Amino acid sequence: MTTLHARPRTRPRVTLDDHLPVDHRLGRVYRYSAGFMGLFLLAFGVLGLVRRIGFFDTGANTALGLSTNGALSVLSLVVGGVLLAAAVRGGNTASTVNTVLGIAFLLVGFAFLFALDSRFNFLNFRMQKVLFSFAVGLLLMTGGMYGRVSGGLPHDNPYWRSRHPG
Repeated sequence: MTTLHARPRTRPRVTLDDHLPVDHRLGRVYRYSAGFMGLFLLAFGVLGLVRRIGFFDTGANTALGLSTNGALSVLSLVVGGVLLAAAVRGGNTASTVNTVLGIAFLLVGFAFLFALDSRFNFLNFRMQKVLFSFAVGLLLMTGGMYGRVSGGLPHDNPYWRSRHPG
């Protein structure tokens, strides 16, 4: 009896730093999307902290029209700082941070959608905040994946070249 073994296909890993020039136009997309969202989250966090809302308060406290509490304000400052740092760094870092945080925002939106009006809603989410989390997640993912994930990538794109080594 003959057993067939499939050879594992290994893909070459892509490292954009070797392929993309520093001033490549995709770097601006990654940078701006991280920067704008980071600035908004920093403003949201600062306004939440200035109002001196309790750390896990679940009352009717808002900042920029969105429900908040002290814990969410601090978390917004941290995430906004990470996004701004990624925007300053640019390139692959900004793209990866945008994509990862975009997915995280979507997951958090779903988690707190199920936690609305329960004792597990410790970040004081309301429906507006859930929708905001979905919107931010989609915007960050779009900004992070732009030029990386598509069926119509140009042949000079390093991601296309890594998928088609021949």
